[in-house]
Amino acid sequence: MSEYAVIKGASYTLAYTPDMIIQDGATQVTERIVNPESEYLKKLPEHIRSYEDVLSYAPNQVYIGNMKPQDLDEIEFPWYDKKAPVNGRWGKCGEIMPQDEFYGLMQISDAFDLVELEAGFAASVKEKLAKHELFTEKHIAVLDKNAKFTEEALQAVVDDGGCGLYSDGKLVGAVKKAHDVDVNLSAHVMLENIANKATSVLSLLHLIKATGINPDEVDYVIDCGEEACGDMNQRGGGNFAKAAAEVAGFMNATGSDVRSFCAAPAHALLSAASLVKAGTFKNVVVTAGGCTAKLGMNGKSHVDKGLPILEDVLAGFSVLISENNGTDPIIRTDIVGKHNVGTGSSPQAVISSLVTDALDRAGLKITDVDKFAAEMQNPDITKPAGAGDVPEANYKMIGALGVKKGDLERKELPEFIVKHGMKGWAPTQGHIPSGAPYLGPCREMIVNGDISRAMIIGKGSLFLGRLTNLFDGVSFVIEANKGESTETSAVSEEEVRGMIANAMKDFAASLLAE
Repeated sequence: MSEYAVIKGASYTLAYTPDMIIQDGATQVTERIVNPESEYLKKLPEHIRSYEDVLSYAPNQVYIGNMKPQDLDEIEFPWYDKKAPVNGRWGKCGEIMPQDEFYGLMQISDAFDLVELEAGFAASVKEKLAKHELFTEKHIAVLDKNAKFTEEALQAVVDDGGCGLYSDGKLVGAVKKAHDVDVNLSAHVMLENIANKATSVLSLLHLIKATGINPDEVDYVIDCGEEACGDMNQRGGGNFAKAAAEVAGFMNATGSDVRSFCAAPAHALLSAASLVKAGTFKNVVVTAGGCTAKLGMNGKSHVDKGLPILEDVLAGFSVLISENNGTDPIIRTDIVGKHNVGTGSSPQAVISSLVTDALDRAGLKITDVDKFAAEMQNPDITKPAGAGDVPEANYKMIGALGVKKGDLERKELPEFIVKHGMKGWAPTQGHIPSGAPYLGPCREMIVNGDISRAMIIGKGSLFLGRLTNLFDGVSFVIEANKGESTETSAVSEEEVRGMIANAMKDFAASLLAE
């Protein structure tokens, strides 16, 4: 049996997209169709935060690595009206990119000349991106093709079924439809998919910086976002992974997409770890971009309560899974929880299948896991929308099962939630909160000796696709690397074969001696 794969590093990026909230968020698009004179749509622009506010928002700074998850415990809740003790665009794990540069990145990520930018706007963006340390001259040169694009030309694209790209309400770009009749290649879908690809590209580039990995040494890329790309003959054929890997320069990699709604990152990470452990590939990257449909998803609730629109960023992340180096945390692919077809969808059944059943098989108690990371949703966003504190609800259920199993006493439950849980800080981008945001902080805490074991839990709602009413989920354990072989035997298979061969020789020699 090969050694467990390790987490070599992770990157986390955000793209601030205020105009895309209004134009492309599913809640706002739907509202324009069913109620174009909506009071909500009229009030919405007044509730959109500035870029500076987004930079100084504590959960965002935790996401890009400038703050630790536990730092949120020191900030009075709610957080939206507080300034983070540290702020800025650049973080240890990534960055918060402004909207104009993100439009430029969308064009850089566009392989079929579907993204057009107004000439003056494009020149301004090119000047900014040329100073960005992660973009090459080849990347920047893509922005040179916009000289002929005037605002009038862009409006003609929008009038022909294209989607506009706006800055402070002004048309500065457009995404063209990729087919005249195929709705799967409409401008709206292409905008969603190119934005998803661009945020994944940004995270992949930051992963190279964060880990120091040579892109040529990456063998396989797995995309686990929530979008699907294809045409009328194969609506979700893929492949986001190779599309983003191409722009990021992973020229020796192949790849594929994994989809399971919010649970997809956990599935993808398990697949990556298994591929490395099996010896199929040495370096596998798991990546995901953002989801434009989720921009302003709970905006109505936020505006009704006088809050700013907090779902104003597209999130991305990338994780490098590699062969065991004796130092980085290992992924225990033998301690895995899974939501089976027959499990059921009650909270107790779900958590039992994903947490306690897996730990029982490994001979571990709930209290043997230092930290659990499930749905790391930001309560600033979910509580005003009526969804409560999602991470806290998960920890209460995990703790309650621990009490039921005798792993802790009922009076210890509040302490368990604090000690083994965390405040949520992830943007509501569907797949993004599901355990993935903690991979970077978890790796750092294990390497530093702050914790020794954590469990990542991915949960998903398959019923959203209208094909099954089933829930979904998988989980796995991350542990400190003891620098030892994970072989089950002290003698390798090769050594065993040698011993057998020598014994056969000795036996043959004894027969000849007779």
